[in-house]
Amino acid sequence: MRFDEQQIIQKIRDGDKTAFREVVEKHKRNIYYLALDLTGNHHDAEDLAQDVFVQMFRSLHTFRGESTLNAWLYRITVNLCINKKRKKALTAMKLKEDFSREQSENISFDGGHIHSNPERSTDSGLAQQHINTALQSLSDRERSVFVLRHYKDLPLKDIAATLQIAEGTVKGLLFRAVHKLQKELAFYRKDLGLEASE
Repeated sequence: MRFDEQQIIQKIRDGDKTAFREVVEKHKRNIYYLALDLTGNHHDAEDLAQDVFVQMFRSLHTFRGESTLNAWLYRITVNLCINKKRKKALTAMKLKEDFSREQSENISFDGGHIHSNPERSTDSGLAQQHINTALQSLSDRERSVFVLRHYKDLPLKDIAATLQIAEGTVKGLLFRAVHKLQKELAFYRKDLGLEASE
């Protein structure tokens, strides 16, 4: 961790609210877009990004500076996202028990942010929707690795450090993620240039 990061973290630990706001302002955009890539919709991404900084503040005493602040925030984002999805899945299961099969099939659990629109204004909008849907078909860890590698351009070793897993595990997850996306998006494959590259 850089010296300036150590200084600002110590200020926050000492109760400096301005220092905390500085960290939020510096990282909020990056964290929001990571959250958006992981969740697939604006509402969940905003909620997740806010929770990340709350969690950061609460956990600051545990931060030892072995990684950059940015990498630590990425890790918090991924972990919170996985936990939220687990809770959401449990809630969905309970709701399905309370409704008949016909009713439960008509309920949308996506927060109402993705709607079928027969008058798509552009092909790119439709393509992006297909990509987002395909990303949501991945496991949490596969999606996290794919997003960090291909959307955030992190090297494999940095992804391994961020997620606290072996680099070989990162490679395996990335390979599986790309393979699944290739199958899901076969009709876009040439345009997207999906490759299982490092």
